[in-house]
Amino acid sequence: MRAAKAKAGSGLDAVTAAALVALPLVFATGSLALGAYAVDPIEVCRILLARIVGRDLGADAMAANLVWEVRVPRVLAAAVVGAGLSVTGAMFQGLFKNPLAAPDTLGVSNGAGFGAALAIVAGLSGFGTQVGAIAFGLAAVALAFAIVARGRASTVTLILSGMLVGSLFSSLVSLLKFVADPTEKLPQIVYWLMGSLSGVGYDALSGVLPPYLAFMGVLFLFRWRANVLSMGDAEARSFGIDVARDRGIIIASCSVVTALTVSLSGIIGWVGIVVPHLARMLVGPDFRRLLPASASLGMCYLIAIDDLCRTVSAFEIPIGVITGIIGAPMFLYFIYRRKVAWWCA
Repeated sequence: MRAAKAKAGSGLDAVTAAALVALPLVFATGSLALGAYAVDPIEVCRILLARIVGRDLGADAMAANLVWEVRVPRVLAAAVVGAGLSVTGAMFQGLFKNPLAAPDTLGVSNGAGFGAALAIVAGLSGFGTQVGAIAFGLAAVALAFAIVARGRASTVTLILSGMLVGSLFSSLVSLLKFVADPTEKLPQIVYWLMGSLSGVGYDALSGVLPPYLAFMGVLFLFRWRANVLSMGDAEARSFGIDVARDRGIIIASCSVVTALTVSLSGIIGWVGIVVPHLARMLVGPDFRRLLPASASLGMCYLIAIDDLCRTVSAFEIPIGVITGIIGAPMFLYFIYRRKVAWWCA
């Protein structure tokens, strides 16, 4: 009887699954309607449907061009980044048994920031900046693993090595800001590091989406293994889990996803910390439910934050600034509710 109940409760029920799918669609449609040039949500649906069916449904040409060429790639980027940061944050919190673990725990964000800053100083294109961010983000994680390779590897030493690597690359970014041209290159570096989705187009998305979807798929396939790994190494081995291999696959996949998202948006903090805690409060700590909930809520959260950034004032506010302003009070609320734990329901 207990086994049957556990099996029945292991996945998402139909209503919850439908809500997790519908919520991002609702937020995305609302986001496509918002902006200096407002578009009626009904008109947005007509524009989207006309492109899908390949027929002219009488949609306004100017609104259609604005929606498809400017707002759709931006909303897609917000969904990709929000889901990626939230899923990797949830994975790291469970894997490291640390409620403060985030996607950049192993220094990937600071490494990506250095790579992007180096590309900007070198005068590379937007694509070059993306490549630099991804390459150095992954190099930072590789360096963190290399530091603990010769000693007795553990999650604690890995986190500490990640902190050291992150600090190193943060100092290197400061050095690049010091030597960069203060009239042209320095503002670009500072703005990129604060995070923004304003310059994201289909070209940037097309280069990121294939590996992003592949490694996100790996994380979803390893959901049940993450459950076992979160119990501890001895318990995981008793289930026949190859702890070192599976943990390495999960960490590598999380690192790649984080590097890809940072290459799109710059450094955006707090999303990978607060959204997993919110999802855990709603669906519990089981990764089979937690990861889909984190992905859905992460999409909605970052789409809403991006809407706020581009509509609250005449000048667009960097998205990393707003996530920090909102994320810190949210985390304080979680502390007050005693929900800051990787296992809490």
